This record gives sequence, C-alpha cells and structure tokens, in this order.
Amino acid sequence: MLERWLYKRVDNSALIVFRAIFGFLITAEAWGAIATGWIKHTLLEGDFTFNFIGFDFLQPLPGDGMYYYYGLMGLFGVFVMLGFKYRFSVIAYGLMWTCVYLMQKSSYNNHYYLLMLLLGIMACLPAHRYLSLDVKFNPKLKKISMPRWVYIIIIAQLWIVYTYASIAKIYPDWLDASMAAQLMAARKDYWLVGDFLQQNWVHWSIAYVGILFDGLIIPALLFKPTRKVAFFISIFFHLFNSFIFHIGIFPYMSLAFTLFFFPAETVRNIFLKGKELYSGTEIIKPKTYKPIVALFGLYFVIQIALPLRHWIIKDDVLWTEEGHRLSWRMMLRSKGGRISFKVIDKKTGLEQSFNYRKMLSRKQQRVVATKPDVIWQFCQRIKEDFAKEGKEVAIYVNCKIKVNDSDFHTLIDPKVDMAAASWDYFWHNEWILPSPLHNEKRKPPYAPEGLQ
Repeated sequence: MLERWLYKRVDNSALIVFRAIFGFLITAEAWGAIATGWIKHTLLEGDFTFNFIGFDFLQPLPGDGMYYYYGLMGLFGVFVMLGFKYRFSVIAYGLMWTCVYLMQKSSYNNHYYLLMLLLGIMACLPAHRYLSLDVKFNPKLKKISMPRWVYIIIIAQLWIVYTYASIAKIYPDWLDASMAAQLMAARKDYWLVGDFLQQNWVHWSIAYVGILFDGLIIPALLFKPTRKVAFFISIFFHLFNSFIFHIGIFPYMSLAFTLFFFPAETVRNIFLKGKELYSGTEIIKPKTYKPIVALFGLYFVIQIALPLRHWIIKDDVLWTEEGHRLSWRMMLRSKGGRISFKVIDKKTGLEQSFNYRKMLSRKQQRVVATKPDVIWQFCQRIKEDFAKEGKEVAIYVNCKIKVNDSDFHTLIDPKVDMAAASWDYFWHNEWILPSPLHNEKRKPPYAPEGLQ
C-alpha cells in the first residue's frame, strides 16, 4: 500500500520549473558572494577560519583561489538551471557548498544549512527529464511524470523547517516582542521604512505573525480553500524579510517552493504551456524501493531529532549555544560580548595578555566573544602557535556576554585552563558557567501601547 502511494506517477511540471529557478538562485548565491565581498570578509580576512569542529582540514584556498572556487560553483549552478549534466552538476555544487559550510562559522546561517540539504535532495530527484539540455542531447531521458514521493519529500522537509522555526519562537523575549524591537532598532536608518519599523504595534505584529506564519503556512498551502490566500501572504512575508533582513536567496527559494502546492495543470499553464499534462495512473516501483524508503525514512528521523537535542543537553541553549546549529533556530536572539585572553608560560610562569584582534577579522572578533565552541577553538589555536615556539602554555578566558536585553554575565569559568580543556560535541561542556537567564529578574514586559 505504502509503495503504491509513493510510486504512483504524477505530473512533473512543478519539479521542472523549480529546477530552473533553483539553478538560477544558487548561481546568484555563488557569484553574488564574489560581487558583494562576502568571500573577502568571511573567508580571506583573518589568519584562519573557524571550522565546524573536526573539519580543521578545510581551509580557504590561497591567493585568489576562493574566487575561482565560487566562480566554478556558479557555473555548476548555471548547468543545474539548464539541466546540463544535471546530476553531476548538482552533486558538484553540493559538495563544494558543503565544504564551505563546514569551513567557517563566522557567517553561520540556517539558510546555508537548508541549501546544503536541498542540494542533496535535488541530486536524488529526476529534475532533468524535461526542458533540459540533457533531454536535448538524449531524448530517451524525456519524461512528463515523476513518482509522488518527490512531492512528499520536499513538502516534508519544508514542514520540518517551518514548524521548528515557529516552536523556537515561543520563549519570553519573543513573546513580549522585545526581541522584535531589538531586530528593528538595528534598522532605524532604513530609507523610507526606518521610522515605521520602530512603532510598537509593528514589533508585536512581527513577533506573532512570525509564529503563526511559520506554524501554519504549510498546512494552509496544502488546504485548497486557503491556498491562494496563503500564497499571497507568503509573498508579502518573504519579500518583507528579504528587504528588511537581507538574507540572500532564501525568501525567493521559499516562494519557488509554492510551486509544489498548486495543481500541476496550473503550473503547466503558467510556465510550460507547450508541455503535455500527465494524467495517467501508472505505478512504477523500482526493485530498490525498500532501501530507498529506508534511506529517506532515516533521513527524516534525523531531521526531526536534531532540533530536539538541545532539550536533553544541560542548561539553556540561548546561553550555551549547545544544540543551536542545525536546529532551525532563526533570528531568535542577539548577543554581545567582551572577552580577553591571559596566557601563562607553564615553565617560566610569565603571564601576558593575548591580543586576539591581530589574528581575527572584525566578523570573527564578534563571534569569538560570544560563542563557547569558537572560544575553545581559538584557545587551541593560541596553544598551537606557542607550541611552535617551544612553549607550553595555560590559557584563561575572561568573557562576559549579554543575551538580548539582559545584563552582562560571565560565560566561561575564568579558573579553567582552556588550553587543556576538551570539547564535548554532543553533550554539555562544564567549563561553560550556568546560565543566569532564568534567575535574572526580567525587565517589565514590552507591552503594546494602551496596555503599558
């Protein structure tokens, strides 16, 4: 029964159009990183990058290497858009993107993570079977249908992303709109809308519309009576985010995903008028359907489990950051930090302050002042540099951070030698001091006008 439902053939118009848009967007992402200076500010400034722990071997290419790297990525994006050597091109882009994603954390973004997942998913989909150069060169590839599981996988992935994004917002600083107020305060100088964004009611609208949109948009798009209204709301929501938050291609990719919620005939009539509409009832079940079902089943179990892991890790994720990444916790908090490093030569007892700014870019300096894993990584780098001089050192950190509108509190135990400390990737690191956030007396609620 399950396999019949998964492998029933359906029209592939939505997938074909999405492939072309997806290819265009990933091309823009790659070549845009060159044009905007993102590569320079994120990968080339500073003596090294902060990798995901365990991937230290991934470092930026020397000289202009990263510009050529992103140029090639963009070319693969063009190939995906045109459906040329599709499978190879999307896999190549995916591998190159994954390497960059794991190479640096200074510009960590959930959208980067989503793109990595989507590239892996797209590599498994028959998105080149129509309106592609692959079909032009090999007409036998041409198909006007695809298995139903294509729709299911894409919608399931989106549902997970949006649902967890909604749930993550249900915490005090978001519910009282103070976090929205902070986000908008940073945009008070925006042309035309800067003053508008500072209004009290706008902050409350952003807070609760954000929760409701993320939680309800997928069901609303699936339900025919609400589909058109949800689509127009989605357009406004994502264009607003694009203009206000400057989050790259994600808003436009999110809009492209709505293709999968409309009838195939509608998609074909708008984008592929010359294409035959598939109306058959075929069920084509491959011999390997069981491993395929098991593989994607495992994938979604992991996707559901990962965002929950911070609940079993000691302390508050807003404070420790443990379990934050790969969890769809988007635009939830702001952090500020003050940090200093004290290095002691174990042999001579000589004590000195370490000027971390000389090694790091401005972007890296902001990250190293607030993120425990980055602090630990930097201490290991300091330790290695002194070891090259034949010195064994102890390193002590004085770090105070504030989360949202809280007071500054000490993050790292100043008595712990961070050069000798270890990093527990999957559990709590005890050299992170307990969170004061729940004990701190909260400031009066950020009440809407008329309720203050």
